[in-house]
Amino acid sequence: MTRSAEVVICGAGIIGVAAAHALAVTHGIRDVVLVDEGTPLSLTSDKSTEAYRNWWPGPDDAMVRFMNRSIDLLEQYADASGNRFLMNRRGYLYATANAETAARYLTDGALAEQQGAGALRVYRDEQDARAYVPSTHVGFHDHPTGADLFLDASLVRERFPWLAPDIIAVLHARRCGWLSGQQLGAHLLDEARAAGVQTLHGCVTDVEVLGNHVRGVTVAMRDGTSERIATDCFVNAAGPHAARVSRLVGVALPLFSELHLKVSIEDTARVVDRDTGLVILDDPQSLVWTDDEREELRASDETRWMTEPMPAGVHLRPEGYHGSSTVLMLWDYHSAQRYDDAHFPLPEDPFYPEVVLRGMTRLAPGLQQYVDRIPRNIVDGGYYTKTAENRPLVGPLPVGGAFVSAGFSGYGLMAAPAAGELVAAHVTGAAMPAYAPAFSVTRYESEDYRRRVEAWSATGQL
Repeated sequence: MTRSAEVVICGAGIIGVAAAHALAVTHGIRDVVLVDEGTPLSLTSDKSTEAYRNWWPGPDDAMVRFMNRSIDLLEQYADASGNRFLMNRRGYLYATANAETAARYLTDGALAEQQGAGALRVYRDEQDARAYVPSTHVGFHDHPTGADLFLDASLVRERFPWLAPDIIAVLHARRCGWLSGQQLGAHLLDEARAAGVQTLHGCVTDVEVLGNHVRGVTVAMRDGTSERIATDCFVNAAGPHAARVSRLVGVALPLFSELHLKVSIEDTARVVDRDTGLVILDDPQSLVWTDDEREELRASDETRWMTEPMPAGVHLRPEGYHGSSTVLMLWDYHSAQRYDDAHFPLPEDPFYPEVVLRGMTRLAPGLQQYVDRIPRNIVDGGYYTKTAENRPLVGPLPVGGAFVSAGFSGYGLMAAPAAGELVAAHVTGAAMPAYAPAFSVTRYESEDYRRRVEAWSATGQL
């Protein structure tokens, strides 16, 4: 069977859906086919922590500008839909018990302010802290931007009493929060379909390239048949499979994947403040064990790692509203293992719930009551598919009519609106935002850029 389409998009995760929405709804391209072998938004998009942030201090302002634009669009979608996807503005809270990290918060905050994230407000005593405006439980309008930095331990204990008593600094980044990723994706997909986008359930197995230009796409259908779609435009939005899909057009993308899991538990004792934002412990740590436990763990190659130093970044947020007691917890200690290609089903980690919970007690000691009897929990997750400097690839490939929107490393949900807008601008020839070159595949052709990447010390992940 053969059909035609003006644009074929491989991947119906949030990035592919956002691209289809921008092409059809914004630019009026009605003949768009969105191909995925699974149900839309079901591979990793529905495993997200569903958070967003404009807090990206780094070597330049590209990520802050990009995310500010994406959040602008999210707010527009929320207002237009009656906030169908429950967007809030609780913020991200970075916490530390380390004086050097607290000093870094000052530097990062000043840099983020310069790059467009908003003003940094510093609180060193109670009089300063009177200006602090807590986030509301729901909604996102009339909230501060920028960040609030508490640099007095007594202020931290007063305003965040459930955190560990030795936390000496908390940075509350404000244009941040979370939303329902499933409902955001459903909203964009509904509007895209109404504008003519079609979804096709199958796997892209071949991209026909003639004269260095895309001419067609072959899709293996679920029923065992295949379908060829004649097209001059192909967008690779295949998420964790983007590197493999790019090879279909003869292009190697500088992507690798890391396994990232999350666990949800019921915090029946209400240890975690239900009004808090996403809270991150910015300190490395070692898990606490009894002498007997430590000896037993060290005796096995499979468990010895649990007695060794663990990375910073254990984080949590409350999930749900009204009477919910669910808490989502994450710790990306698997990131040292890199995969050239993502494999499903995911590798299992039977220790994840206990390890994360034990690590979380360093942030919120009240959670210790759950360690001896781990509550019923659910573990899921996916891959963070990323570039070395943790910036996405959005734009044309060195094959005519081929484009990519990939490498979003766990922040695809928050970036999707701006990413869809940007890749659609490349496809249609529309005006480009100033940050577009920062995400181009061709950026690696610059020796100066490659040197800068090697010098970057932070991954930008959190």
